[in-house]
Amino acid sequence: MFHGLSAFPLTPTDEDGIDTTAYAALVARLATAGVDSVGALGSTGGYAYLTREERAHALKIAVDAADGTPVMAGIGALRTSHVLTLAEDAQKAGASAVLLAPMTYQPLTEDEVFGLYEDVTRELSVPLCVYDNPGTTRVQFSDELHGRIAQLPNVGSIKIPGVPDDPAQAKDRIDALRALIPDTVTIGVSGDWMAAHGLNAGCDVWYSVLGGTFPLTTLALTRAAQAGDAASATELSDSLEPLWALFRRHGSLRVMSAAASHLGLTGEPNLPRPLRGLDEAARQDVAEALDALGLAG
Repeated sequence: MFHGLSAFPLTPTDEDGIDTTAYAALVARLATAGVDSVGALGSTGGYAYLTREERAHALKIAVDAADGTPVMAGIGALRTSHVLTLAEDAQKAGASAVLLAPMTYQPLTEDEVFGLYEDVTRELSVPLCVYDNPGTTRVQFSDELHGRIAQLPNVGSIKIPGVPDDPAQAKDRIDALRALIPDTVTIGVSGDWMAAHGLNAGCDVWYSVLGGTFPLTTLALTRAAQAGDAASATELSDSLEPLWALFRRHGSLRVMSAAASHLGLTGEPNLPRPLRGLDEAARQDVAEALDALGLAG
């Protein structure tokens, strides 16, 4: 489950709800491309802005459209009781795994973060991926905290927020974390422009925003790294720098929103308020980058 490429699609949403036709097509496109898993309702999928009913509806669509490709479902919420309810919904919908970020309004202590995962993993019948994403949650995981959580039942993977550019430092980062966790727990890299560094340094899986819209491109990079061809993986990543630059400037969610619209995969708007898409100048930058790179899948 937690190996290779996990692709995270948009959940096209406006104030009338989820565009079920576009969402099903996005997920089916990933399954057809051969991704290893689909990350439904991740940050790219806008989980934090959807109601329980919308999430359950989206998951049913995703599991059906994935047609046997494993689906990992985001279950993050502010209250533990709500997380448990969302976990139950995800399991009933047929999700193969769940993804949990510690959402917070009041800053959480390490013991509170650990307690969240302790409470949730106790109730699960599917594996859980720990979502370490300080850029959105403002929760900082220490390696020691990861080590504690990784010992809990049903923890199967840790999604970390990137690694250093230097190959030796990247390997040291992964090795240091791996020394604290069981062999049964994989390490996955996010922060797409750092994915090649992470995979080449020993990460087991790429949790990819770009993969949710461009599965063939991201699969090529992933398979090169899995085959031990670090040079090719790095070269493929370097070729995508025009997109990575836009990710760093505008945020990956808004860039993928514009990309999906440009390719006709979704309508407009496709983000839930208060989120708004890029302005016209930035949209043009995205379109020009996609056209220059020849990206369509």
